[in-house]
Amino acid sequence: MILMRKLLLVCLLSLSGAQAHADAAAAQLANFFDDLRTLSADFSQQVLDGNTREIQSSSGRMWIMRPGMFRWDYSHPYQQQVFADGSHLWAFDKDLEQVTVQPAGEVLTATPAMLLSGEQPLDEVFNISEAVGQGVLLTPKNNDSNVTELTLLFNADGLERIDAADAFGNTTVFTFSNLQRNPLLDRQLFTFVPPEGADVVGDLP
Repeated sequence: MILMRKLLLVCLLSLSGAQAHADAAAAQLANFFDDLRTLSADFSQQVLDGNTREIQSSSGRMWIMRPGMFRWDYSHPYQQQVFADGSHLWAFDKDLEQVTVQPAGEVLTATPAMLLSGEQPLDEVFNISEAVGQGVLLTPKNNDSNVTELTLLFNADGLERIDAADAFGNTTVFTFSNLQRNPLLDRQLFTFVPPEGADVVGDLP
């Protein structure tokens, strides 16, 4: 009986500790996203395979206007732009002169872009817990996305990194620098008009 009571106490303490860590992770997340209206930063992006070997890298600058709008300008190694204007997602490859357009709701579920742009409340889309080691772990509640988990790391300046693991065994790492919180941004920054002569894939709104 004494042994059973000790085991029960250990289990209760373990559950209590796990809940405390989950609460701390949720608080860390809330501290960053509370009152966040706009965001801009330089970024580097790496795609790693299951053996953490780099298979792709790129860099550029991004802008966010919550809810639902963002722009990612890739400047290296290729010039590409990705826009969300609140209803549609646009991708423009300058070298190929090709534009892809599709409804944002079909492609942004549980992605880093959706997370930052605040399209949906986080606790409706993700289970929130403390990541192993450090950071905050977000696990999608539904399996309608290729993203299986997101790990967010913070520093004194705010968001430092997002690691996005996918169903194919790869991890895309976004590292941010020169981050500005709530800068004054023009909504026109998030408006995209296909260039004349560009090949458009998808139905224009």
